[in-house]
Amino acid sequence: MSESPERFPSEAGTVFIDGPAGRIEAAVDLPEPDDAVGAVAIICHPLPIEGGTMHNKVVTIVERALRESGLKTVRFNFRGVGESDGEYDEGRGETLDLLAVAEWVNATLPDHQLWLAGFSFGSYIALLGARHLPVKQMVSIAPPAGRWDFAAVLPPDCPWLVVQGEDDDIVNPQDVYDWIESLPEKPSLVRMPETGHFFHRRLMDLRGTVKNGVRKNLPAKLAAG
Repeated sequence: MSESPERFPSEAGTVFIDGPAGRIEAAVDLPEPDDAVGAVAIICHPLPIEGGTMHNKVVTIVERALRESGLKTVRFNFRGVGESDGEYDEGRGETLDLLAVAEWVNATLPDHQLWLAGFSFGSYIALLGARHLPVKQMVSIAPPAGRWDFAAVLPPDCPWLVVQGEDDDIVNPQDVYDWIESLPEKPSLVRMPETGHFFHRRLMDLRGTVKNGVRKNLPAKLAAG
């Protein structure tokens, strides 16, 4: 039986969090002390059955962008991925995994804002989870509208950044644009030209886009010490 850490780690590394299917493997990263703000971001990875893990390059560049913006970050493997227990559950169980991680984050950092980010399938899960969480900023990278049932997705009640490559070969960009157009509350949309699903040769551009897109919503820096 795994046990979630009682305190948020003071050093970067791997932790195991109690989840509904067993333990959840997570990676915690920390900003430079002088940059730290009162927020923590949970970042969700792409589709497990297509090789998605928390070590995906898009996930790690989004993590880097948010950490460089001053946030603590938590990436985690969905059930059945890496050292996380359980089996793939077509989005249902994965949403419960996210909620379990968020519960731990909120318990160990109750004075921090909660931010959510996700790439592809991970952005779908983050949006589903946001309905149940006090999210202060949402970041969706290549949300898979057209591949998953987005009828259950409600616009989060917070600032929301969507980044979509215009040459995405996995998610149809027009499906994303049509879905956004149908929403009563629309996100801030950044279209990246000449960019495929995995942002090959555009990862540094994605990093800058995320940092620029969330900068105005950052909370105050934490007091030194």
